Amino acid sequence: MSFDEEYFSTHTYAEISFAKYSMYWWSNRFNAMLARRYGRRGGRLLEIGSGMGHLVGQLEDTFETYGIDVNHWAVNKSKEVVQKSRLHTASAQELPFSDGSFNVVIIKHIVEHLPDPQKAIREIGRVTESGGTLILATPNLDSLLKPWKGDRWIGYQDPTHISLKRPAEWLKWIEEAGFRLIKVFSDGFWDVPYIPLVPKQIQKLFFGSLGGFQAITGFIFLPRRWGESIIVIARKQ
Repeated sequence: MSFDEEYFSTHTYAEISFAKYSMYWWSNRFNAMLARRYGRRGGRLLEIGSGMGHLVGQLEDTFETYGIDVNHWAVNKSKEVVQKSRLHTASAQELPFSDGSFNVVIIKHIVEHLPDPQKAIREIGRVTESGGTLILATPNLDSLLKPWKGDRWIGYQDPTHISLKRPAEWLKWIEEAGFRLIKVFSDGFWDVPYIPLVPKQIQKLFFGSLGGFQAITGFIFLPRRWGESIIVIARKQ
């Protein structure tokens, strides 16, 4: 499947929705909060896999923003959302930027789609300036509740997830690309239902409350195994 209009209307995108206060909205808000907290105001920020432009568009008031996506359809669609961001059609594995170009690089749920994610991480290390920040998120194969879901786990539901790795491998590659790990945490248990027969809304409240609190407040506290995604904040040395 190509990352086109069909993709954005199916799989995870369809499930989380683009509506205000949806899971997608809260995820973007949380990542924008992290970028502002760890990045330098006025610095250059790159979102790799900018999709529909909703995250990079939020950050235009704080950074000089750039976005790339492998799909030309998504880049064009993003122009309905962004105002000042410079958008490009490009691959994460061959970034069209010079060394040390960016103070912040965000790559949120993209590496698992790439045939050579290690090369992409090396490229991120190349284009991030000394002291700059990487924010990376990807499905968490070490999630404590993943065994409860089995083959129905969210990370397995998208056929374009061709590079699922354990957190230790991602962290090794990030460090090899010249980064120092600052925070490694998770996003909570939101892939309900986990238990048969118990209503989904009750499970969402019970299992999802900690992740929801973290997303709303920006207070990072969830251990790396306590969620369906691993989130990494790292500093370029």
